[in-house]
Amino acid sequence: MRYFVTGATGFIGKRLVKRLLERKGSVVYFLIRKASEDKVAGLRQYWGASTARVVPVFGDLTSKKLGVSAADIKLLKGQVEHFYHLAAIYDLGADEASQIEVNVDGTRNTVELAKAVDAGHFHHVSSIAAAGLYEGVFREDMFDEAENYEHPYFMTKHESEKIVRAECKVPWSVYRPAMVVGDSSTGEMDKIDGPYYFFKLIQRMRQLLPPWMPSVGLEGGRINIVPVDFVVDALNVISHQQNIERKCYHLVDPQGYRVGDVLDIFSKAAHAPKMNLFINAALLGFIPRSITKGLMALAPVRRVRNAIMKDLGLPEDMLTFVNYPTRFDCRETLAALKGSGVECPNLKEYAWHLWDYWERHLDPDLHIDRSLRGTVGGKVVLVTGGSSGIGLAAAHKFAEAGAITLICGRDQDKLDTSCDEAKGRGYTFVPYKVDIADATDCEAFVQQVNANHGGVDFLINNAGRSIRRAIESSYDRFHDYERTMQLNYFGCLRVTMGLLPGMVAKRKGHVVNISSIGVLTNAPRFSAYVASKAALDAWTRCASSEFADQGISFTTINMPLVRTPMIAPTGLYNNVPTLSPEEAADMIAQACIFKPVRIATRLGITGQVLHAVLPRVAQIAMNTSFRMFPDSTAAKGAKLGDKPAKQHLSAEAVAMQQMMRGIHF
Repeated sequence: MRYFVTGATGFIGKRLVKRLLERKGSVVYFLIRKASEDKVAGLRQYWGASTARVVPVFGDLTSKKLGVSAADIKLLKGQVEHFYHLAAIYDLGADEASQIEVNVDGTRNTVELAKAVDAGHFHHVSSIAAAGLYEGVFREDMFDEAENYEHPYFMTKHESEKIVRAECKVPWSVYRPAMVVGDSSTGEMDKIDGPYYFFKLIQRMRQLLPPWMPSVGLEGGRINIVPVDFVVDALNVISHQQNIERKCYHLVDPQGYRVGDVLDIFSKAAHAPKMNLFINAALLGFIPRSITKGLMALAPVRRVRNAIMKDLGLPEDMLTFVNYPTRFDCRETLAALKGSGVECPNLKEYAWHLWDYWERHLDPDLHIDRSLRGTVGGKVVLVTGGSSGIGLAAAHKFAEAGAITLICGRDQDKLDTSCDEAKGRGYTFVPYKVDIADATDCEAFVQQVNANHGGVDFLINNAGRSIRRAIESSYDRFHDYERTMQLNYFGCLRVTMGLLPGMVAKRKGHVVNISSIGVLTNAPRFSAYVASKAALDAWTRCASSEFADQGISFTTINMPLVRTPMIAPTGLYNNVPTLSPEEAADMIAQACIFKPVRIATRLGITGQVLHAVLPRVAQIAMNTSFRMFPDSTAAKGAKLGDKPAKQHLSAEAVAMQQMMRGIHF
């Protein structure tokens, strides 16, 4: 048996050729462009066939008679018993001109070649898209009844099939596969298409929510999915049968699933939250088109929509087909496959193979360098307060990752010690002695950074001051609030606003502001500290909105309690579970890599939600903790050199410390 195959290098075509070669004495001629000649050896190896059994025919789908030479046509004439046409664009996002050139003109050129070589039978692999968006059940004997196929993909599939039906001079058969996904046994797939577009959304849900939490899904029309191995096996069986001339076969799942069911099946395969409640997308149809059009005319609405679609990897037209209205009858296919052992497997049984392969091989995030070195290597990073604690730990991470790491601080000895430590590890810091709370000193520092380094790519606003003192102990200490605000708020703003013009000029830059979990929990005794950090948080939210279209992003880290010299004066923190500076530095690194708007612990978010939903309950809880933990000796007014009084905590206080890791008490 001799075959000719177009699209033999494609996802379906490669597998079909392999099946055809399993037939004794078979020879396969396959179309390939001359520029791709170097791929022939690899294809032969994949097929496990000799040069005598797989023969390349050089040509091009967009040329008359596929650009096959007269000599090759003469050689093939009368030799091809089965001619399979699989070459096409299967992509909703492809431009209309390309789809017309390949799907429509390419099919006409293929039909011409089949006639020129006197092929025995022409097998055209079409698609269920040829039916357009037909309302109801589309049978295998229907074609002209197709409707609503204005979209380029649907239109070109319909027109290419029309060419076969009207212009093909040799006996023909048409096969309409449903949405083709990976192999049902291995999950192997070559691209993201169809249901795969929703995998990123499911993955995000799994990352954010525990698997037991019910979630809301999107309900719509029915979607028909078939694995590639079923399509190939069915095509192989049916195409070799008798009495198939001028017939069409729907290679579809006889059952089919609603969109919501498909999403739920893949959510289960991904161990993501189960979708218990579905919103029917058809409800969106009740919104007048004029209102929808008016909303999309607003620039902010378009930007939000485009950002969401881009973030989830969804093509522009994907949501148009959520309410897919067509169901496909496949009785001719079922009859042709009866007794062959070929049948479409249940999606629930192989969905996990598809998910596993996608997550291991096709997830777009796999091809993005998410390492710290890939993010900051060769970039200028400034860490304020970088001579100790969190700042120093972060500076080491950046320098190890190949960043030009600038650190600043008030104490020259600490800066020198930090630089010596860096040299001992095989890299260097660029130190700057500055008090960013001093306006004149800070201005000179920013000018120096801009002059020496051309600004910075990443700014880590880490320098800060914390004061743990109850308000009732601060009536005569208003300077506590002033000096905290000078450093934590005004100091950070001076540095940031001094470096922002350079970022704007380059249209890139990222600012990480180290805030506090206390801003979320409204921690007692930290009114001066929390107020200054809350001010910085509010400024950051405003700034992020202003600079969102200029390539500059901001991350606020609501940092929990970290064991640094800043908390050393508070003796009761000695046995409190805290983060290490290295763990805090990891959070800063993640902020630079992924650039989220906010990083916070679950405990911090819980506190924020409690204050928003049940503010009175939150106040009672925080007041209880306030009375449970005493002021430090220093906060009570002890003088320098006084021996700190030993503090005794109740069993309840110790228990709360252990439960509320990272909370300021």
